[in-house]
Amino acid sequence: MTTANNDTILHVENLVMHFPIYRGVFRQRAGEVRAVDGVSFDVKRGETLGLVGESGCGKSTTGRTILQLYKPTAGSVSFEGVDLVTLKGEKMRQMRRKIQMIFQDPYASLNPRMTVGEIVAEPLMVHNAATGKEIEERVQHLLELVKLNPGFASRYPHEFSGGQRQRIGIARALALQPSFIVCDEPISALDVSIQAQVVNLLEELQEQFGLTYLFIAHDLSMVRHISKRVAVMYLGVIMELADREDLYENPLHPYTQALLSAVPIPDPMADAKRHRTILEGDVPSPVNPPSGCRFRTRCPIAEASCADSQPAFRELKPGHFVACHFAERFL
Repeated sequence: MTTANNDTILHVENLVMHFPIYRGVFRQRAGEVRAVDGVSFDVKRGETLGLVGESGCGKSTTGRTILQLYKPTAGSVSFEGVDLVTLKGEKMRQMRRKIQMIFQDPYASLNPRMTVGEIVAEPLMVHNAATGKEIEERVQHLLELVKLNPGFASRYPHEFSGGQRQRIGIARALALQPSFIVCDEPISALDVSIQAQVVNLLEELQEQFGLTYLFIAHDLSMVRHISKRVAVMYLGVIMELADREDLYENPLHPYTQALLSAVPIPDPMADAKRHRTILEGDVPSPVNPPSGCRFRTRCPIAEASCADSQPAFRELKPGHFVACHFAERFL
C-alpha cells in the first residue's frame, strides 16, 4: 500500500475490527465476528474516496472504526499525521472537531425530542465553539448552507421529509467546520428523486469548504458520479482500489467485474450485448470466513491455490491495487 505523504489526510494501515461472541450462562467467548480484517488505504486531501460492496461486508464498520466510534482490534488510523487509535479523553474530543459523520438513517440519527436548532447547535455547545447569540446565527447560517429555511430551526424532526432530515444531519456534521467527513450511505434511505439533490449538495459543500469525503455506498452508479477513487470491499477486506474511470472501465478483480455487470445500463441494445457475471451461492459468514481468498467460494476463476493463501493487495498498474492471484489475466 502507498505510504502517507503531504497530500494524504487519512492513512489507514491494516485496520482490524473483530466483535467478540459470548454464549452460555457464564458468557464464555465462543468466537468473533471478523467485520473488518486488515484494511489499508489512503484518502487524499480534498478528494472523495468511494467505498462499495454488498450489505454486511464491513463498509459501515470501517467508517465507524476510522472515527473511533469503535476502538479497533488492531491497526492504525493516521489523520493529518496523528494516530487516532492512541488518542484518549480530551485529545480525542478535540480531534472530533475535524472528523465528522453523516449517518445512513435520517430518521434514527436525529433526536426526536430536540428541535432542529438544538440538534445543529449541539456540537457547537459541546465543544464550546460558540456562545449566546452567536450560536443562533451559526445555526441559521448552517441551515441556509444545506438549503433549508432558517425559520425551520424551531421545528422537530418528525415535521420533515427524509431528504430534509438528511440535510439537517449534514448541517450538524458541518457545524464544527471539519476537514474530513465519513458519509455512511447517506442516500440509501432516501427516494431516488431526492438522492441526486443530496449528492449535488455534498459536492457543492466539498468545493466550497475543501472537504474530504469517505463515501460509503452500494449504489455503484452514484459512487461513480461522486468519487475520484473507488475501493471495493468484500467480507471485511478490500479486493480492489483504483481511480474511478480505471476501475469502471477495466476492473481487474472478478468480484468487481460481477458487481459492475449488475449495474443497469440505460441503452437496451448495449445492455443486451454485455456479459453478465452471476455469482453463485451466498456471502459466507464473517464469523467463519473461507481460508485463503475470501471470495474463492463464489469466484468463477478460483483454483485450488486460492484456498491456501490470501492474495496480496498489490499494485498492478499505477494507482490500481488488487487482491487476486490471477488478476494479470484481465490486464
